[in-house]
Amino acid sequence: MENNTSLQQQLLEAGVHFGHLKKKWNPKMLPYIFAEKKGIHIIDLNKTVECLQESAAALKQIARSGRKILFVGTKKQAKDIVHECAQRVNMPFVTERWLGGMLTNFNTVRKSVKKMQSIEKMLADGSFDSITKKERLTLSRDKDKMEKVLGGIAQLGRVPAALFLVDIGHEHIALAEAKRLGIQTFGLVDTNCDPNKVDFPIPANDDATKSITILVNYLTAAIAEGLAERQAAKEDDVEEMTDDEKERKAAKLLAEAEAEGGRGGARRGGPGGPGGGGGARRRTPARR
Repeated sequence: MENNTSLQQQLLEAGVHFGHLKKKWNPKMLPYIFAEKKGIHIIDLNKTVECLQESAAALKQIARSGRKILFVGTKKQAKDIVHECAQRVNMPFVTERWLGGMLTNFNTVRKSVKKMQSIEKMLADGSFDSITKKERLTLSRDKDKMEKVLGGIAQLGRVPAALFLVDIGHEHIALAEAKRLGIQTFGLVDTNCDPNKVDFPIPANDDATKSITILVNYLTAAIAEGLAERQAAKEDDVEEMTDDEKERKAAKLLAEAEAEGGRGGARRGGPGGPGGGGGARRRTPARR
């Protein structure tokens, strides 16, 4: 309870409770609104804490299972914090512009990523030394453009297991693609949005930098915990597997030794051997 009170106090100080003007509200946000003050809706922080903890637990479980979570925050207030937090837990991110079809047309996007990586490789190993300066400059500019938009998903080999969106109204295209593919969605939902559009809504102020920072950091910490637990479990499995492998190897060597001994005895005591009964062979009479 004390932890919840402390978290609630931090959210209050960060201004997470401030919603939009009353005239801009979405009626579906009514369960998450505490009151109205001077024409502005106030978000119920008790509900915010509940939803935040529920989302953190779900994200932690996804991270522990080894699946990827795509961070999406293209609005100016969210870019830097989303970029920093996603890199901290080695997760893919989109902070510049959401390309239409980034999920639904993932194979084509992967081709663009591979092209960007091949240009990077060629620039690094000097393969472009033989081409003209103008061509090299054009390729460098193309790479920079692709790096800006696709750099965050360069290591994403398959469609992610979940999407975390900073503003579901602003990132409506990403949300629509995720829903179409059945990907789990987590999002900060202000009083002007529909919370039913995401699987795990977090009612909060999605316009203030302080509010976004505290919420994204909280969820990133949960993901980091899940990754740490996965690594610890993997190390334990490796140790156990090492012991089992040793036992299996010893048993295998013993079986091989016994089999070799059996073959040696058969050679010594079998027909035609020194100790066998068939030592003398019948000679075939020579043909005349």
